Amino acid sequence: MDREEQARRYARLRRRLWAAEIALFAAYAMAWLGSGLALGLGEALVRRLPSPLDAMGMAFLFGGGWALLSFPIDFYGGFLLPHRFGLSTQTRAAWLLDHLKAGGISSAIGLPLIGGLYLAFRRWPHTWWLPVGAAWIGFTVVLAQLAPVLLAPLFYRFQPLQDPELAGRLARLAQRAGIRVRGAYVIDMSRRTRAANAGLMGLGPTRRIVIGDTLLSRYTPEEIEAILAHELAHHLHRDIPLGLALESLISLAGFFIGAQGLPLGVRALGLPGLDHPSSLPALAIGALLFGLIGMIPVNAWSRWREWEADREAIRLCGRPMALATALRKLGEQNLAELDPEPWVEWIFYTHPALGKRIRAAEALAASHHPAQDVLN
Repeated sequence: MDREEQARRYARLRRRLWAAEIALFAAYAMAWLGSGLALGLGEALVRRLPSPLDAMGMAFLFGGGWALLSFPIDFYGGFLLPHRFGLSTQTRAAWLLDHLKAGGISSAIGLPLIGGLYLAFRRWPHTWWLPVGAAWIGFTVVLAQLAPVLLAPLFYRFQPLQDPELAGRLARLAQRAGIRVRGAYVIDMSRRTRAANAGLMGLGPTRRIVIGDTLLSRYTPEEIEAILAHELAHHLHRDIPLGLALESLISLAGFFIGAQGLPLGVRALGLPGLDHPSSLPALAIGALLFGLIGMIPVNAWSRWREWEADREAIRLCGRPMALATALRKLGEQNLAELDPEPWVEWIFYTHPALGKRIRAAEALAASHHPAQDVLN
């Protein structure tokens, strides 16, 4: 089987797994509601725990049950499937440790957020969506700055780039782009995967160049420079803060819609109210549906910004063929589908199809036309 056929099979399996997980989660939440489990546990928690610990307790039980139920899917999608297609280098023990770390981080962050949400329900029963939306926007901005400093080192080791020639080349590229970075670092991706990646982590004072060790071993300096130029272009165009702003607006709209519809929905389900812990599975279903709908415009915006970043990357490094060869290598190494079906790209892809990006860069290299005439 050739690499492209493998990539298509891998992509299809991952989409089916995603759909199965969505369906399973919806059925799981509906089972909590339909069986009376949510109401019974909610009443018990309200009697025994003060606010907002009652809501946090419900979140712990609901989330813990889902973690156990979904573990086989996580194990298959995160460990068995990548090994089957030759992408993963992790042992079972290492994968399990990462899985437990991720679960611990999610709980440490998610449980207080749920507690705060239910406090808002109880304090501002009709206008909770506004303070919750404002707090959520602030949280996402802070997390974007702190994740590279606090969370990424829990999973990867960061070492300063030891190649002075390449480090100097990348520093000069960042300087030409007018982007300030806190040095160039190598992360040990090879301990987990054979896939490659590079980019910038963080915002403002935490921003740094990050290169996977799997990239250093197979790519020329020109190709690495072209990849980094694409990432610098995102910062030059302010795509990260603009993306945060777009997602924040969509989230705020979601909270507003939820404030109008969720109270009616939980009452129709026979629950005491939105501020009662038993409403949590209904909230989870509502968030799931809104996330599925919001995914389409967010992905469309992202694909547009990726085209713009390709154009700017070529302007910055002046090497369209280096970008084309780097993208082709990344597609082969990461087992990415080059030309998915249009509907798949439209729904699922945050980047334009890799084949389109490669052909656009190759056409530019061959014709010497300005980037804007080709990358459309």
